[in-house]
Amino acid sequence: MIPKFEEFFFPCLKCLGSGEIYTQKLLRDYIVNYFQLSEKDMNTLIKSGKKTQVADRISWTVSYFLQAKLIDAPKRGSYKITDLGRKFLLEHKNGFDKTDLLQIPDFADFVTGKKNKTSAEPLSLEGADKSTMGSTPTDLIDDAYSQIINALSKELLSKILEMPPAFFEKLVVELLVKMGYGGSFEDAASVTRYSHDEGIDGVIKEDKLGLDTIYIQAKRWDKGSIGSKEVQAFVGAIDMKHASKGVFITTSSFTDAAIKCAKTVKSKIVLIDGVQLCKYMIEYNLGVSTRQVYEIKQLDRDYFEE
Repeated sequence: MIPKFEEFFFPCLKCLGSGEIYTQKLLRDYIVNYFQLSEKDMNTLIKSGKKTQVADRISWTVSYFLQAKLIDAPKRGSYKITDLGRKFLLEHKNGFDKTDLLQIPDFADFVTGKKNKTSAEPLSLEGADKSTMGSTPTDLIDDAYSQIINALSKELLSKILEMPPAFFEKLVVELLVKMGYGGSFEDAASVTRYSHDEGIDGVIKEDKLGLDTIYIQAKRWDKGSIGSKEVQAFVGAIDMKHASKGVFITTSSFTDAAIKCAKTVKSKIVLIDGVQLCKYMIEYNLGVSTRQVYEIKQLDRDYFEE
Protein backbone atom coordinates (compact mmCIF):
# COMPACT_ATOMS: atom_id res chain seq x y z
CA MET A 1 0.00 0.00 0.00
CA ILE A 2 1.35 3.41 -0.99
CA PRO A 3 1.91 5.74 2.02
CA LYS A 4 0.13 9.08 2.16
CA PHE A 5 1.78 12.12 0.67
CA GLU A 6 3.09 13.61 3.92
CA GLU A 7 4.65 10.29 4.90
CA PHE A 8 7.13 10.85 2.07
CA PHE A 9 8.50 14.01 3.71
CA PHE A 10 10.73 12.58 6.40
CA PRO A 11 12.41 9.76 4.42
CA CYS A 12 13.07 12.07 1.47
CA LEU A 13 14.76 14.71 3.62
CA LYS A 14 16.56 12.00 5.59
CA CYS A 15 17.92 10.61 2.33
CA LEU A 16 19.18 14.04 1.30
CA GLY A 17 20.54 14.55 4.81
CA SER A 18 23.68 12.65 3.82
CA GLY A 19 24.78 15.76 1.97
CA GLU A 20 25.13 13.95 -1.34
CA ILE A 21 23.48 15.17 -4.52
CA TYR A 22 20.45 13.04 -5.40
CA THR A 23 18.37 12.79 -8.55
CA GLN A 24 14.65 11.98 -8.40
CA LYS A 25 15.50 8.46 -9.58
CA LEU A 26 17.87 7.93 -6.66
CA LEU A 27 15.27 9.40 -4.31
CA ARG A 28 12.68 7.04 -5.74
CA ASP A 29 15.00 4.04 -5.25
CA TYR A 30 15.56 5.10 -1.64
CA ILE A 31 11.82 5.50 -1.04
CA VAL A 32 11.03 2.12 -2.60
CA ASN A 33 13.49 0.47 -0.24
CA TYR A 34 12.41 2.56 2.78
CA PHE A 35 8.73 1.69 2.44
CA GLN A 36 9.35 -1.76 0.90
CA LEU A 37 7.01 -0.92 -1.95
CA SER A 38 5.78 -3.71 -4.21
CA GLU A 39 5.84 -3.78 -7.99
CA LYS A 40 2.10 -3.09 -7.94
CA ASP A 41 2.66 -0.02 -5.73
CA MET A 42 5.32 1.26 -8.11
CA ASN A 43 3.03 0.91 -11.13
CA THR A 44 -0.08 2.48 -9.56
CA LEU A 45 -0.98 5.58 -11.56
CA ILE A 46 -2.61 8.83 -10.54
CA LYS A 47 -6.11 9.34 -11.98
CA SER A 48 -4.86 11.15 -15.08
CA GLY A 49 -2.77 8.07 -15.88
CA LYS A 50 0.24 10.16 -16.83
CA LYS A 51 2.42 9.52 -13.79
CA THR A 52 2.74 6.97 -11.01
CA GLN A 53 1.52 7.90 -7.54
CA VAL A 54 5.00 7.34 -6.11
CA ALA A 55 6.63 9.64 -8.68
CA ASP A 56 3.93 12.25 -8.11
CA ARG A 57 4.40 12.21 -4.32
CA ILE A 58 8.17 12.45 -4.61
CA SER A 59 7.90 15.25 -7.16
CA TRP A 60 5.61 17.32 -4.90
CA THR A 61 7.76 16.57 -1.85
CA VAL A 62 10.80 17.92 -3.67
CA SER A 63 8.80 20.96 -4.79
CA TYR A 64 7.72 21.67 -1.20
CA PHE A 65 11.29 21.33 0.08
CA LEU A 66 12.57 23.72 -2.60
CA GLN A 67 9.93 26.30 -1.65
CA ALA A 68 10.82 25.90 2.03
CA LYS A 69 14.51 26.23 1.10
CA LEU A 70 15.29 22.96 2.85
CA ILE A 71 17.02 21.83 -0.33
CA ASP A 72 18.31 23.44 -3.47
CA ALA A 73 18.90 22.25 -7.03
CA PRO A 74 22.56 22.67 -7.99
CA LYS A 75 21.70 21.40 -11.47
CA ARG A 76 18.65 20.24 -13.38
CA GLY A 77 16.95 17.26 -11.76
CA SER A 78 19.44 17.08 -8.91
CA TYR A 79 18.91 18.08 -5.28
CA LYS A 80 21.04 18.74 -2.22
CA ILE A 81 20.12 19.58 1.35
CA THR A 82 20.79 23.13 2.60
CA ASP A 83 22.03 24.27 5.99
CA LEU A 84 18.43 25.14 6.86
CA GLY A 85 17.43 21.64 5.79
CA ARG A 86 20.02 20.04 8.08
CA LYS A 87 18.86 22.18 10.99
CA PHE A 88 15.22 21.35 10.29
CA LEU A 89 16.01 17.62 10.09
CA LEU A 90 17.80 17.71 13.45
CA GLU A 91 14.78 19.43 14.99
CA HIS A 92 12.39 16.82 13.57
CA LYS A 93 14.17 13.52 14.12
CA ASN A 94 10.90 11.67 14.60
CA GLY A 95 9.25 12.94 11.46
CA PHE A 96 7.24 15.96 10.34
CA ASP A 97 4.29 16.96 8.21
CA LYS A 98 2.87 19.96 6.37
CA THR A 99 1.99 21.63 9.65
CA ASP A 100 5.70 21.78 10.51
CA LEU A 101 6.63 23.03 7.04
CA LEU A 102 4.09 25.83 7.39
CA GLN A 103 6.11 27.25 10.27
CA ILE A 104 8.82 28.08 7.74
CA PRO A 105 8.06 31.61 6.45
CA ASP A 106 9.11 30.90 2.84
CA PHE A 107 6.88 27.85 2.65
CA ALA A 108 3.96 29.67 4.28
CA ASP A 109 4.35 32.40 1.64
CA PHE A 110 4.28 29.73 -1.07
CA VAL A 111 1.10 28.12 0.29
CA THR A 112 -0.81 31.35 0.85
CA GLY A 113 0.41 32.90 -2.39
CA LYS A 114 1.59 36.04 -0.64
CA LYS A 115 4.14 37.23 1.82
CA ASN A 116 3.16 36.26 5.33
CA LYS A 117 3.08 39.54 7.26
CA THR A 118 3.20 37.68 10.54
CA SER A 119 5.83 35.20 9.43
CA ALA A 120 7.68 35.65 12.72
CA GLU A 121 4.78 33.82 14.36
CA PRO A 122 3.70 30.24 13.62
CA LEU A 123 1.03 30.06 10.94
CA SER A 124 -2.31 29.12 12.51
CA LEU A 125 -4.11 26.13 11.00
CA GLU A 126 -7.30 26.67 12.95
CA GLY A 127 -10.25 26.05 10.69
CA ALA A 128 -8.13 24.35 8.04
CA ASP A 129 -9.50 21.20 6.42
CA LYS A 130 -7.30 18.55 7.99
CA SER A 131 -8.62 15.94 5.55
CA THR A 132 -6.61 17.56 2.75
CA MET A 133 -3.36 17.86 4.67
CA GLY A 134 -2.09 14.48 3.46
CA SER A 135 -2.90 15.11 -0.21
CA THR A 136 -0.74 16.43 -3.01
CA PRO A 137 -2.19 19.25 -5.13
CA THR A 138 -2.61 16.62 -7.86
CA ASP A 139 -4.66 14.49 -5.46
CA LEU A 140 -6.90 17.45 -4.61
CA ILE A 141 -7.50 18.26 -8.28
CA ASP A 142 -8.26 14.60 -9.04
CA ASP A 143 -10.66 14.34 -6.10
CA ALA A 144 -12.47 17.55 -7.08
CA TYR A 145 -12.72 16.33 -10.68
CA SER A 146 -14.13 13.00 -9.52
CA GLN A 147 -16.79 14.78 -7.46
CA ILE A 148 -17.80 16.85 -10.49
CA ILE A 149 -17.97 13.76 -12.72
CA ASN A 150 -19.99 11.80 -10.15
CA ALA A 151 -22.49 14.65 -9.80
CA LEU A 152 -22.74 14.98 -13.59
CA SER A 153 -23.24 11.20 -13.96
CA LYS A 154 -26.17 11.25 -11.54
CA GLU A 155 -27.68 14.20 -13.38
CA LEU A 156 -27.23 12.43 -16.73
CA LEU A 157 -28.85 9.23 -15.52
CA SER A 158 -31.77 11.12 -14.04
CA LYS A 159 -32.34 12.97 -17.32
CA ILE A 160 -32.13 9.76 -19.37
CA LEU A 161 -34.81 8.17 -17.20
CA GLU A 162 -37.12 11.10 -17.93
CA MET A 163 -36.92 10.41 -21.66
CA PRO A 164 -39.02 7.82 -23.56
CA PRO A 165 -37.56 4.35 -24.25
CA ALA A 166 -37.18 5.11 -27.97
CA PHE A 167 -34.89 8.03 -27.11
CA PHE A 168 -32.67 5.74 -25.04
CA GLU A 169 -32.39 3.23 -27.91
CA LYS A 170 -31.23 6.03 -30.22
CA LEU A 171 -28.84 7.32 -27.55
CA VAL A 172 -26.97 4.03 -27.16
CA VAL A 173 -26.49 3.69 -30.92
CA GLU A 174 -25.20 7.27 -31.13
CA LEU A 175 -22.78 6.52 -28.31
CA LEU A 176 -21.37 3.46 -30.06
CA VAL A 177 -20.92 5.47 -33.27
CA LYS A 178 -19.03 8.12 -31.30
CA MET A 179 -16.86 5.35 -29.83
CA GLY A 180 -15.70 4.47 -33.34
CA TYR A 181 -18.05 1.77 -34.54
CA GLY A 182 -19.08 2.21 -38.17
CA GLY A 183 -19.02 5.59 -39.87
CA SER A 184 -21.72 8.25 -39.53
CA PHE A 185 -24.88 7.59 -37.58
CA GLU A 186 -26.91 7.31 -40.79
CA ASP A 187 -24.47 4.96 -42.53
CA ALA A 188 -23.36 2.80 -39.63
CA ALA A 189 -26.36 2.35 -37.39
CA SER A 190 -30.05 1.67 -37.45
CA VAL A 191 -32.60 1.60 -34.65
CA THR A 192 -35.33 -1.02 -34.86
CA ARG A 193 -38.94 -0.05 -34.29
CA TYR A 194 -39.73 -0.08 -30.61
CA SER A 195 -42.81 -2.27 -30.97
CA HIS A 196 -41.21 -4.87 -33.25
CA ASP A 197 -37.69 -5.25 -31.90
CA GLU A 198 -37.79 -9.05 -31.30
CA GLY A 199 -35.39 -8.52 -28.42
CA ILE A 200 -33.09 -6.30 -30.50
CA ASP A 201 -33.14 -2.51 -30.04
CA GLY A 202 -30.39 -1.50 -32.43
CA VAL A 203 -27.91 -2.69 -35.01
CA ILE A 204 -24.49 -1.22 -35.67
CA LYS A 205 -21.57 -2.09 -37.91
CA GLU A 206 -18.45 -3.22 -36.08
CA ASP A 207 -16.27 -1.09 -38.39
CA LYS A 208 -16.62 1.36 -41.25
CA LEU A 209 -16.50 -1.43 -43.81
CA GLY A 210 -19.32 -3.29 -42.13
CA LEU A 211 -17.39 -6.58 -41.93
CA ASP A 212 -19.47 -7.66 -38.94
CA THR A 213 -22.64 -6.61 -37.16
CA ILE A 214 -23.22 -5.88 -33.49
CA TYR A 215 -26.71 -6.13 -32.04
CA ILE A 216 -27.84 -3.89 -29.22
CA GLN A 217 -30.26 -4.29 -26.34
CA ALA A 218 -31.17 -1.10 -24.46
CA LYS A 219 -33.05 -1.34 -21.18
CA ARG A 220 -34.11 1.96 -19.63
CA TRP A 221 -34.85 0.67 -16.14
CA ASP A 222 -35.23 2.83 -13.06
CA LYS A 223 -35.60 0.04 -10.52
CA GLY A 224 -34.18 -3.40 -9.98
CA SER A 225 -31.22 -5.04 -11.69
CA ILE A 226 -30.93 -6.89 -14.97
CA GLY A 227 -30.77 -10.62 -14.26
CA SER A 228 -29.50 -13.64 -16.14
CA LYS A 229 -32.98 -14.23 -17.64
CA GLU A 230 -32.82 -10.96 -19.60
CA VAL A 231 -29.27 -11.65 -20.74
CA GLN A 232 -30.19 -15.16 -21.89
CA ALA A 233 -33.14 -13.74 -23.84
CA PHE A 234 -30.80 -11.28 -25.56
CA VAL A 235 -28.38 -14.07 -26.44
CA GLY A 236 -31.30 -16.02 -27.92
CA ALA A 237 -32.33 -13.01 -30.03
CA ILE A 238 -28.77 -12.71 -31.35
CA ASP A 239 -28.70 -16.41 -32.21
CA MET A 240 -31.91 -15.95 -34.21
CA LYS A 241 -30.03 -13.39 -36.32
CA HIS A 242 -27.15 -15.87 -36.81
CA ALA A 243 -24.88 -13.33 -35.14
CA SER A 244 -22.31 -13.66 -32.36
CA LYS A 245 -21.77 -10.18 -30.95
CA GLY A 246 -23.96 -7.99 -28.80
CA VAL A 247 -23.95 -5.07 -26.40
CA PHE A 248 -26.48 -4.94 -23.56
CA ILE A 249 -26.79 -1.42 -22.15
CA THR A 250 -28.97 -0.43 -19.21
CA THR A 251 -29.56 2.55 -16.96
CA SER A 252 -29.76 0.05 -14.10
CA SER A 253 -27.17 -2.57 -13.06
CA PHE A 254 -26.50 -6.25 -13.66
CA THR A 255 -26.73 -9.03 -11.11
CA ASP A 256 -23.74 -11.29 -10.55
CA ALA A 257 -25.68 -14.07 -12.27
CA ALA A 258 -26.19 -11.88 -15.34
CA ILE A 259 -22.50 -11.02 -15.50
CA LYS A 260 -21.57 -14.69 -15.17
CA CYS A 261 -24.05 -15.58 -17.90
CA ALA A 262 -22.55 -13.07 -20.32
CA LYS A 263 -19.08 -14.52 -19.70
CA THR A 264 -20.07 -18.13 -20.22
CA VAL A 265 -22.22 -18.00 -23.36
CA LYS A 266 -20.70 -18.70 -26.76
CA SER A 267 -21.62 -15.28 -28.14
CA LYS A 268 -19.46 -12.27 -27.28
CA ILE A 269 -21.68 -10.15 -25.02
CA VAL A 270 -20.59 -6.84 -23.48
CA LEU A 271 -22.60 -5.50 -20.53
CA ILE A 272 -22.70 -1.76 -19.83
CA ASP A 273 -24.54 -0.60 -16.70
CA GLY A 274 -25.78 2.89 -15.88
CA VAL A 275 -22.57 3.98 -14.18
CA GLN A 276 -20.36 2.91 -17.09
CA LEU A 277 -22.84 4.34 -19.61
CA CYS A 278 -22.54 7.81 -18.06
CA LYS A 279 -18.75 7.56 -17.98
CA TYR A 280 -18.73 6.80 -21.70
CA MET A 281 -21.16 9.62 -22.44
CA ILE A 282 -18.93 12.08 -20.61
CA GLU A 283 -15.77 10.73 -22.23
CA TYR A 284 -17.23 10.89 -25.73
CA ASN A 285 -19.16 14.15 -25.21
CA LEU A 286 -22.65 12.81 -25.76
CA GLY A 287 -25.36 14.80 -23.98
CA VAL A 288 -22.77 16.97 -22.24
CA SER A 289 -20.84 20.11 -23.11
CA THR A 290 -17.63 21.64 -21.85
CA ARG A 291 -18.28 24.47 -19.41
CA GLN A 292 -14.75 25.41 -18.44
CA VAL A 293 -11.22 24.25 -19.20
CA TYR A 294 -8.29 24.45 -16.78
CA GLU A 295 -4.72 24.07 -18.01
CA ILE A 296 -2.21 22.64 -15.54
CA LYS A 297 1.22 23.87 -16.54
CA GLN A 298 4.71 23.02 -15.35
CA LEU A 299 8.10 24.66 -15.59
CA ASP A 300 9.83 24.23 -18.95
CA ARG A 301 13.33 23.52 -17.68
CA ASP A 302 14.72 23.21 -21.23
CA TYR A 303 13.96 26.90 -21.74
CA PHE A 304 16.38 27.84 -18.99
CA GLU A 305 19.20 25.58 -20.21
CA GLU A 306 22.14 27.54 -21.59
